Amino acid sequence: MGQLVDLVTPLHRRTSRDYVARMIDDKVGCMLKAKEYEFDYWDGDRRYGYGGYRYDGRWKPVAKQIISSYGLSQSSRILDVGCGKAHVLCELKQLLPDAEVVGFDISRHGIGDAPESIRPHLFNQRAQDVYAFDDNYFDLVISMGCLHNLKIFDLETALREIERVGQQGYVMLESYRDEQELFNLQCWALTCESFFSVVEWVWLYERFGYTGDYEFIFFE
Repeated sequence: MGQLVDLVTPLHRRTSRDYVARMIDDKVGCMLKAKEYEFDYWDGDRRYGYGGYRYDGRWKPVAKQIISSYGLSQSSRILDVGCGKAHVLCELKQLLPDAEVVGFDISRHGIGDAPESIRPHLFNQRAQDVYAFDDNYFDLVISMGCLHNLKIFDLETALREIERVGQQGYVMLESYRDEQELFNLQCWALTCESFFSVVEWVWLYERFGYTGDYEFIFFE
């Protein structure tokens, strides 16, 4: 299997969160709205999700690290599974303008509100459906903050497809290391379907044949 890496955690820690306030704010109703993955999730009230997810350059350092860590070049092919508004792909394309970048997401609003320059490289699809690409087509497949939103039987398909189409892989998702982080995650998460500890995620990766790198973000 791959390595535990630290690409997104510094950015994740920059946001403060009131866990209990979210839990008592009509949590079930907010979860149902968030799981539509459309306007309210991205750009509606914060209680439904991001509370306004705008392109502001915050992902450029992460994109630079991805390029460096995985030896990407102008001839590389990169896929983002669950790309959302594709801000990471946009940064990668700016840094590697001749690279082939592709992203897909379940959210039509997310794709439609991505930076205009990256929209031609995006399409709508679920992460758990078979990907229309040949084996090892991509130099790198990334998935950031997506796979924990799948139920366990869909996780297997998604991870096997990421493994199949990518020569290298990087997956980042939500997890926990102790009871406090589990409580915080359960309070904060609106769309998460798979609440697994670090050791459980690693076990699943091995069981489903995923050999790429991985990262976890925690709600400390």
